[in-house]
Amino acid sequence: MPVDFSGVVPELMLAVDRAAGTPLGQQVQEALRTAIRTGRLRSGERLPSTRQLADQLGVSRGLVVSTYEQLLAEGYLVSAVGSGTRVADRVTGDAHPRAAGAGAPPADPGPRPLIDFGYGVPDLRAFPARDWLWALSDAMSALPTAALGDGATEGDDHLRDVLAGYHRRVRAGCADPADTVVVGGFRQGLTFVLGALVAHGIDRIGLEDPGPRYHDRIARRAGLRVSAVPVDSQGVRVDDLHASGARAVLLTPAHHCPTGAVLSPSRRHQLVEWAHRVDGVILEDDYDAEFRYDRQPVGSLQGLAPSHVVALGSVSKTLAPALRIGWVLTPPRFRDAVLAEKALSCRGVPQLDQAALARLIETGRFDRHLRKVRDSYRRRRDALVTAVAEHMAGASITGLDAGHHALLRLPADVDESRVVARAAAAGVAVRGVGDYRVTPDDDGPRRPLPPALVLGFGNVTVSEIRRGVSVLGRLSDPVPAPVPV
Repeated sequence: MPVDFSGVVPELMLAVDRAAGTPLGQQVQEALRTAIRTGRLRSGERLPSTRQLADQLGVSRGLVVSTYEQLLAEGYLVSAVGSGTRVADRVTGDAHPRAAGAGAPPADPGPRPLIDFGYGVPDLRAFPARDWLWALSDAMSALPTAALGDGATEGDDHLRDVLAGYHRRVRAGCADPADTVVVGGFRQGLTFVLGALVAHGIDRIGLEDPGPRYHDRIARRAGLRVSAVPVDSQGVRVDDLHASGARAVLLTPAHHCPTGAVLSPSRRHQLVEWAHRVDGVILEDDYDAEFRYDRQPVGSLQGLAPSHVVALGSVSKTLAPALRIGWVLTPPRFRDAVLAEKALSCRGVPQLDQAALARLIETGRFDRHLRKVRDSYRRRRDALVTAVAEHMAGASITGLDAGHHALLRLPADVDESRVVARAAAAGVAVRGVGDYRVTPDDDGPRRPLPPALVLGFGNVTVSEIRRGVSVLGRLSDPVPAPVPV
């Protein structure tokens, strides 16, 4: 698709050489033909006005007018009143077709699913756009001109104060603004923390199995070896973590991804004891603790052992992933290493967005949004439970106390991957729990996982949930038994 520039179009880089001996008009014509043939100018794209191009090249407007007229006559260009001069259709790219795999257009991914039970996506239609625009405007009016620069590596001072205070109040932590670092989302923060661990001599990390996707690959990229630590109904198995020899572990303790288990009180204390015994580090992914329904909120692990816990959070699950704002609450001993990783990797999160998020939180607009969507997610969760009971006899659903995803456990004789593939063909996108397995660096045996589907219900409507589960119910028939020969 061409870029449909409106108003004054950007400059078009063309070179003319006054010492070449070739007439300037001929040079401009050939430069435009080449730009069109090679696809640098695409079919339908607007050219600069004759006056604009003449000023840019330092030539007479009459020369550019003559050039455009010649290329119009040759069929390279078309012109219409009110639309300007554009590249003609089906002209570009013929002389120099792209080599396969070298800048070629991406393959067509096919039609988007009609119903998408994607994990980790909040209700994007509920994004508080009016409040966010207000916060941006308010922040802009109060922001000094000097604050429009790069800003401090650790992030905006005021936002760090707000985030630390919010974590202490809402998550029962004991965060200090001095040890709070603003980052561009959870994954960026995780990358910085892993780099800091390597700098401190930690070379192995335990990951929940099953657990969030890609964390094993991110850890290896940072230079760590990976151990898969089993998860059961009480959360991560601390005995297995200890046996792995890892000195760091990455957890989702308040609402495990993807099973929905909550780290039990006894496991929490065992985990803290493990950290003290091996001088270990707990990385706490506190991703959706704000959404709870049938139980009291579970406090952050960071409040139990602040010297051994790095808490990471973001607004991706509460507001929208597009904002790309997250934070790292780190023990003082890792702070400088985290900042060093960040300083060498990016210029930081946009200052204006940081100031806007601080305003959104401290004025109560953030909490108002959370209360609104929490009620919406509760209705969707209840609709999911009802739909599974109606359409999927033999299946059960767990992990419903919090968050906006659940685990649909299939009967033992159902092929998980077969259901996923058949559902995709029917327009329903869903992942099996097998997609969340960790690939460890050791070859020890791992227990098989019973078949299950991970159902995100944050960004689907109640009617879509009902229809989607109905489709899954029709497709979740047992694997046919082999026919005796």
